[in-house]
Amino acid sequence: MGSLERKLSRKIANQQKKDAEKEMAAKIALFGKLPDNCLTCQKPFDKMDKEQVITWNVVVRNEEEAVNLYCPECWEKALGILEDFKKHLEEKNERTD
Repeated sequence: MGSLERKLSRKIANQQKKDAEKEMAAKIALFGKLPDNCLTCQKPFDKMDKEQVITWNVVVRNEEEAVNLYCPECWEKALGILEDFKKHLEEKNERTD
């Protein structure tokens, strides 16, 4: 019985490894689609600049296989707009209750 368990265990491990390799290949392919500038303001992005790599925001849309890149300033503006919109909706809901 031990031999069958080892075969099954090996088969599962091999399948997990193959799945992980496929996922990594897909992520690497999407990394190749990383733009050279901010989607909003067109500010240039340097992939070799450690500070930019750490501070810029990347949004991956798997369904569309799209990679969007945003500089910190545009990202903060977008977050502010979303926060304002959220407050507006909350105020509107309070008035209708």
